[in-house]
Amino acid sequence: MTPPERHELIAPLERALVVVSHPDDAEFGAAATIAQLIAGGVRVDYVVTTDGGKGTEDPAVTSEELSAVRLAEQRAAADILGVGEIVHLGYPDGYLTPSLDLRRDIVRQIRRTRPDLVITQNPQRRLDHNPFIGHPDHLATGEATLAAVYPAARDHLNFPELWRDEGLEPWKVRQVLLTGVEEPNLWLDVSDTFEVGIRAILAHESQVDPETVGDRMRERARLVGEPQGIGLAQAFASIILE
Repeated sequence: MTPPERHELIAPLERALVVVSHPDDAEFGAAATIAQLIAGGVRVDYVVTTDGGKGTEDPAVTSEELSAVRLAEQRAAADILGVGEIVHLGYPDGYLTPSLDLRRDIVRQIRRTRPDLVITQNPQRRLDHNPFIGHPDHLATGEATLAAVYPAARDHLNFPELWRDEGLEPWKVRQVLLTGVEEPNLWLDVSDTFEVGIRAILAHESQVDPETVGDRMRERARLVGEPQGIGLAQAFASIILE
């Protein structure tokens, strides 16, 4: 199999939209990269598709309680990175499908924010012995986001009510980055922003072990970067739409 062509970030790059399933997915998938974009003057906004109300082993915690905690943690993490707006679509955690309603909701946010770059999750289940076999919400968010990027956000006859009733003009995204992929084609040196990325991850107190998460993420970034001659790196599958 021919390896994918190696990509770079597009330029100029003014706005980025990160579309993920749960509070904390953006940080675990791309915190240091998001921090790097913002440090370079890029406006970054988030869309979180679910309410995050299932991620606990504590039987005393209700979904509503957990969701409220996780939404607050997401805002705290985003503030550490310098992220702008967070739109929570509020779909129930654990039950997400790549429905037309979800696609429409993501198209709405793409047309509102008009990003040059979209970062989202891998829509394909990994079978490469990775211990994270793929949360179904991640797969659904990735699939719905790619369908929203192309062709739905671009063409005015897709969800014409957004154009007709809400005044949201079609928008063409120029690049998509997918997190959690088996075969990346873009590696970004995040050595300078790695620590701020860890601080953002630690803001998700209900979800992380503060004693181990930093070392675990650092080792992952080292293993990703070392074959590329990079100290600490994050890797993505890049799709250029220009």
